[in-house]
Amino acid sequence: MAKIICITGATSGIGRACAVKFAQDNHQLILIGRRTERLTALKADLESSTESKVHTVTLDVRDRSAVKQAFENLPESIKRIDVLINNAGLAAGRNSIDEGDVDDWDRMIDTNVKGLLYVSKSVMPGMVDRQSGHIFNIGSTAGKETYLNGNVYCASKHAVDSLTKAMRTDLLPHGIKVTGICPGLAETEFSIVRYHGDEDKAKSVYDGFTPLYGEDIAEIIHFASERPAHVCMNDIVITPTAQASSFYVNKS
Repeated sequence: MAKIICITGATSGIGRACAVKFAQDNHQLILIGRRTERLTALKADLESSTESKVHTVTLDVRDRSAVKQAFENLPESIKRIDVLINNAGLAAGRNSIDEGDVDDWDRMIDTNVKGLLYVSKSVMPGMVDRQSGHIFNIGSTAGKETYLNGNVYCASKHAVDSLTKAMRTDLLPHGIKVTGICPGLAETEFSIVRYHGDEDKAKSVYDGFTPLYGEDIAEIIHFASERPAHVCMNDIVITPTAQASSFYVNKS
């Protein structure tokens, strides 16, 4: 049966891969992102290649009032969101904490933590009313352990990990599944954003081994979403074979 799938950060990386994967099953999609032209192109591509119906919303999840308004203004036919994929997130900067850029800190906390909360706040009441739903929060191995110069990014992803557990606990009486997805090194736009557009630095992160790709994570999210009603995959950590932890990566 077709579901209504809402994906934030849908214009690139894991979010875009999730959109493609769920469209292949002809689910209805609500795709949220900041880049209108990319959303428009993705909608056209998916609707021409699948039977999926796609609704796009240009939105910065950091804007609380805009998030609230966007969900209130969704067409009635797609307000019944079955699956929420909280994918919007980023890292900004790789400085020692004493040399950190406060603007970078604000951007990470406002997106990774507050943005996730704003979107979830708009979706959870409907799931509670229906006594069903599935929320995926895209965390990181950085939310499991803290590494050198990861400081505020790691803190924001630790917060995501904790909020995922809190959602699972608080929403338990309502039959709502909550799954934490924690990827390791995945080659998306992540490092380009982190290094403020320095493509050479970004590329060097993935030199010498095969990283994860957005499609790898999308397949796992899709699999978890298809489990029977009595099964919830709570906490999934995914790394490339070459990565044992944030500290140990086998680069040849």
